[in-house]
Amino acid sequence: MFTEVLVAIVIGGVIYFLVQKSRSKVLKTEDGWWGVGAPPDGEEDISVRPFKISTSDEELEDLYRRIDQTRPVASLEDSQFHYGFNSQYLQKVVSYWRNDFDWRKQVDKLNQYPHFKTNIEGIDVHYMHIKPQRVPQGSAVIPLIMVHGWPGSFYEFFGIIPLLTEPSDPGDCVFEVVCPSIPGYGFSEAPHKKGFDSVCAARIFHKLMKRLGFQHFYAHGGDWGWLVTTNMAQLEPKTVRGLHVNFAPPSKPGLRVTLSIMLGRRFPKLFGFTDTDIQKLYPCKEKLVVESIKESGYMHIQATKPDTAGRGLNDSPVGLAAYILEKFSTWTSRDFRNLEDGGLTRKFSLDDLLTNIMIYWTSACIVSSMRFYKENFGKGLDQPHSRIPVVVPTGFACFPNELMHTPKLWVQQKYHKLVSYTLMARGGHFAAMEEPQLMAEDIHKFVRTVEKKTKKQ
Repeated sequence: MFTEVLVAIVIGGVIYFLVQKSRSKVLKTEDGWWGVGAPPDGEEDISVRPFKISTSDEELEDLYRRIDQTRPVASLEDSQFHYGFNSQYLQKVVSYWRNDFDWRKQVDKLNQYPHFKTNIEGIDVHYMHIKPQRVPQGSAVIPLIMVHGWPGSFYEFFGIIPLLTEPSDPGDCVFEVVCPSIPGYGFSEAPHKKGFDSVCAARIFHKLMKRLGFQHFYAHGGDWGWLVTTNMAQLEPKTVRGLHVNFAPPSKPGLRVTLSIMLGRRFPKLFGFTDTDIQKLYPCKEKLVVESIKESGYMHIQATKPDTAGRGLNDSPVGLAAYILEKFSTWTSRDFRNLEDGGLTRKFSLDDLLTNIMIYWTSACIVSSMRFYKENFGKGLDQPHSRIPVVVPTGFACFPNELMHTPKLWVQQKYHKLVSYTLMARGGHFAAMEEPQLMAEDIHKFVRTVEKKTKKQ
């Protein structure tokens, strides 16, 4: 009996030690310099400068000339979106872009929120900073940074911003929102040196938030924004009060995840699998392998030779639109591959889609945005951040048409303090843009939960 107790105490002690050891881990990083040449002597410029998006007759004339000179290519009969963006429908989109889309009007819309730039580690970082106009008495304003992905932009969050900064429900939180452009995207300057990955972006965004006076804040991200904000939580877990994501593929599948894939269909309760999990994951060959191959060709190009394909997209607005808008079709719903128009306007307006395209076109950022894949995947999959758990309170919004379904067990493997796991009613990869109301509701619910627990503690 004594021996059994002793063995149990030893095993318990080892488990406690390992748990505490994993919890104490934080991601390490060092300051970088991404500007041209060597860093200058002297103090860093920490000024914050107002920024306004603008356009010109010359910019629009150049765009129209390039559109007019495009060479149409006929799609195969009955191919819909299975070969990529359907050429017949592309001509309709291009015609609308050329003749009806009003970029000047959209520029005015973009400028309705305050934009700024500040220099961090040698590059100008662009961001929107939206403060609530009315704060109910007794309410605290909660800072929130929201980070986009590819091929999106800060514009993805335009529909959700008023739902966070000016909520209609008196019980909701009131947020002060910061939406930066990842360096190399939109109006943030592109790094001039190799090696700028998600951890570097996370470090820069921490510096941005501190420069704006925030010592603690919440973070939200999808697509690359998921990884950048996850890295932010790993770098400074005491600074990030809570993390909310809508994309969380297993970065380094452990034993339990591997076993759940192998045995989850036969023993779902053993792994906490729901009917939704079973439906989304099995049969594995079709759900996890075939579908991934169908939708990941772009990733192999961008993770290896982004500059080659990127140069063609940088010169051709029609090519750029086809390359990006195809993702807004098939990543919103796989079933949209069966439609001649890709289902694009079922979830988005052409004005919103083309505004995102114009952010890429006018800033000439497509090549630098594609390089982010090379910088992240080029270092291998076994990176330090893939081995470090996230120990800040986390909320996960599981949208049904996301590229990869992530069961609760898989999310918990990485995010050890999973506060909420919400099966969303509808929506795909670009969830904040497609379903801003649903996303806002889940963010409000998550933050309220964390704030209540924090006050009790």
